[in-house]
Order: sequence, then structure tokens, then C-alpha cells
Amino acid sequence: MLRWMWRQLTSMRTALQLLLLLAVAAVPGSLFPQRRANPAVVTQYLKDNPDTGPWLDRLQMFDVFSSVWFSAIYLLLFTSLVGCVLPRTKAHFKALRSAPPRTPRRFTRLPQHGTIVLNGGGAGTPALDPATAIKDAAAILRKLRYRVDIRDAGTATPSVGAERGFMKEAGNLLFHTALIGVLVSVAIGGVFGYRGQKLIVEGEGFTNALIGYDSFSPGTNFNPDTLTPFALTLDDFDVRFNRDEQATYGQPLDFTARMTVQESPDRPAEDRVLKVNSPIGIGGTNVYLVGNGYAPVVEIRDGEGNIAFSGPVPSQPTDSAYTSTIVIKAPDANPDQLGFVGFFLPTAVVNSEGLAFGSDPDPFNPRLNLNSYYGDLGLDDGTPRSVYQLDTTNLTQLNGRDLDAGGIVLEPGQTYELPDGRGSITFDSLKRFVALDITYDPGKIGALIFSTLALTGLILSLITARRRVWIKARATPEGGTTLEYGLLARGEDSGLRNEAVKLEQALSSHWGVTPSKDEQKEPEPSPDTPQHI
Repeated sequence: MLRWMWRQLTSMRTALQLLLLLAVAAVPGSLFPQRRANPAVVTQYLKDNPDTGPWLDRLQMFDVFSSVWFSAIYLLLFTSLVGCVLPRTKAHFKALRSAPPRTPRRFTRLPQHGTIVLNGGGAGTPALDPATAIKDAAAILRKLRYRVDIRDAGTATPSVGAERGFMKEAGNLLFHTALIGVLVSVAIGGVFGYRGQKLIVEGEGFTNALIGYDSFSPGTNFNPDTLTPFALTLDDFDVRFNRDEQATYGQPLDFTARMTVQESPDRPAEDRVLKVNSPIGIGGTNVYLVGNGYAPVVEIRDGEGNIAFSGPVPSQPTDSAYTSTIVIKAPDANPDQLGFVGFFLPTAVVNSEGLAFGSDPDPFNPRLNLNSYYGDLGLDDGTPRSVYQLDTTNLTQLNGRDLDAGGIVLEPGQTYELPDGRGSITFDSLKRFVALDITYDPGKIGALIFSTLALTGLILSLITARRRVWIKARATPEGGTTLEYGLLARGEDSGLRNEAVKLEQALSSHWGVTPSKDEQKEPEPSPDTPQHI
């Protein structure tokens, strides 16, 4: 039973089925949020779906690529490929060293066969004995890139066996071996690699340390000591929008982040340019530009006149006009903590009803529209809170469109005094920020190399045909020699007939013989004709 199970697992059919199953098993990783990529989204999903969420979590739908069932398919596929490739490789090397199969007795049972008569003397054709004819035929087969083996040279019916197309099986083995390499490379990347996200405002920097990331997804065997000790600073970020064509007016054309990069503490800093799809590589770590937006610079003073917060606050764009939501928290304000929530408009336009909306992504008329709150922001109890959300459950609202004080509307340089002497907020200036994706994948080079090898092996296996040829010679009563040939392919081969014609023409032209029409016709296969080796 164990032997039967091993044969089933290591069959090519099982390997293909497992490969397809692995692709299907990866689908839930795209349908459901993954905890490694964004744990906050998973938490929110569980909160929004209290009935189905826990069951999905038990089935590891939020940890698909590290789940038990996905890992089991992965390991079974790896085992199946290894168990399939090793014996086939052994058999292939044995076939390379072995001679072609013995010459068939009846060539008429082969899919393609024919006969050429070499007249002995006369008609300008020299008399040939069967042994010499077979040697000449073997030379012709070598020119056609066949591996030949002459047998029965001392008998009345010598023959030659030939075969070619070993690159087909070699390409097949290369494809499956390379597929194993791809699996190993991907596993190495998942075990030792990492991926993190960082948001940087103009003028600010980042050092490659765990504490510096906004979110971080390590591999299962990740070691913090392997982090490349680089530092970078965002000097300037420029976005170029289309201003020439009406149909695409305002659409972004180019994103350019000019950065100062120091690859290690003992190396000098240098200026680098970061663009979309043009990452910065630093010691095997790649830095990608994945997002951008505006960061209004605000100053908040509390009710005692002290500065409770001062600096840029990144906003989250929601549309092509960069209309952005923004949350500002001042936990150090006294006597009560202050919080602000609202939206930022790079180019604000007010309609007839007094509602403001964004009309252009460039900051032609920047404006902050905020509501303010005071009370306990919930930051002191140790519970993780998103910087992009403000929980107003335990807060008292100060400003809003529906309140007597109205909402807060600020343009650069303006200050708003909060009601009841709670403090003030000032919109000082405007900066841009970039969102970076920082990845380290030690297996990506191997995955690229093995993927290329797999494609090469697949092409070789598709364009190469495995064929065998036998030629047998015998003397005629008239003193001439008759050559009988036959061809056989491994599997279906639509080009076998053309190969037979090519061989027949090569043999005939060598001795100056014109085959008869009957000899050139494609023979009708008999019911018991074998179709493959």
C-alpha cells in the first residue's frame, strides 16, 4: 500500500493536479484581507462580520499563505516533483548511454516506412554490398543529427538503428527541476525575507530599524540583525499633472521623489531619485514608491496657551482630486485632550449651498475643514489605535456644521480659536508625503533564474520531437541492394511524415536513385500499428 501511495504521489499527473490545487488555494489570499499584510483591516473585518468572521479565522482564511492546508499542498507538490524528477533523470541518463532499440523484423508495422532499391552496376550506379550501404546510411543519419548504432554487420541483412530528440526529455526534466527551484526560492523568501511600509513627509527621514516602520511583516525565520543599516531622507517630492489635454486634464503624469540615501554608517550620503516602478536598491533591499498625498502642517495650543502639537499631519486621499480625510490628535493638551477630524482640499471650490469640494489635485487653493472634540482620546490605556481614525465615543464635540460654533475652515496662515477657551489651531503650511514599500526577498534572484530555466525547458520539450529510425539492407538476386527503412515517434508527432520524406530524399540523392511513386505514397497503417514507443 505504501509503495502504491508513493507511486501515485510521484506521478506527473499528481504533480500537475497539485500545482493546479496550489493556484486555487491561493485565491482566498486575494479575496480576504491577510493578517500579515494589514492586521488592522483583518480586525475590522472580524468586527464587521461577527458571524462569519470567526469561522473564516478558524479556517485560516486570513493567514492563507502560512496556513496548515496551504503548506501541506506546497510540501506535497515539492515531494511529488522531487519523487518524479529523480527516477526520470536516472532513466534519461541510462537512455543516453544505451543503444537504440533492436531493429524490428517487419517495418510495415511502423507508422512510416519505405523501400529504396539500389541497382547493382549499370545506370551509372556502382554495385553496393549491404554492409557498405548500411555504413553510408549511418553517415547520412549522423548528418541528420541522429545517434546511430550499426548492428549485424557480418550478416546478410545488416541494419542501423538511430534515434534523436533526447532534448525533449531533457527539457521536460529541466522544467520540473526548475519548478522545484522556484518553490525553494519562494520558500527562502518567505522564511528569511521581510516587508514593511513607511510614510515619510518632505524633510523627514527614515532609518532601517524595526521601530521605524509603520507596519512590518517578517518572514517566519526573520532575524532583525539582517536588516541593512541604511538611512534615507525625502528632500523633495514632485507630481506632474496633465495640463495640455482636456480629456485627461488633471491626471498625474509623473511622480518623482528626490532622496538622500546613506547605504551604511561608514559610507557617504548620495542623492537618489525614486519613481513608480523604478525602486531604489540598497544592499538587497528595494524601496518602492506606492503612494503619496498632502500633509498639512498645523500647530495646536491648548486652553493654557501651551503648544500641544506641532508638525505635519498626513492625510488620506480619497479621489483623483486628492480630496483627503485627516485626523489630528493632541493628547498632551490641557486641561482636556483635543481631537480633530475632517478633510483637506488642495483646491477648494464652494458651491451655492456653501459646501466645499475639491476640484484639482494641485494646491491652488488649499483648505482644511475640521470638526473638533475634547475629552479622553483613549491613548493612555495601552490599546492600539489607528492614527487615521478618531473614536468619538467618549469625546464631546466642540465644532461642527450642525453646532452653533460651526465647522473649522482654515487656509494656510490662518488660526482658529476653539470655543470655551479650549485652545486654538493654526494651519501653518503644506507639505507632501510619500508612502514607501520596503522589501527584502533573498529568494527573488533564484526565482527569476529558475523561472527562466523552466520556460527554457518547456520550450525545448515542445519544439523537440523524439524519433527513432531503422534502416535494413539486403542483397537482391540481381546483384543490387535493397534498403528498407522505418520511422517511429514517441507520442503523437504530426511531423513524422515530413521526416520520412526528408530521410527518403537524403538516401535517394546520395545514390542517385529516384523512388517510385508507390514508394513515396504514405502507407496505410495496419490495425495493430504501434503509435508510440
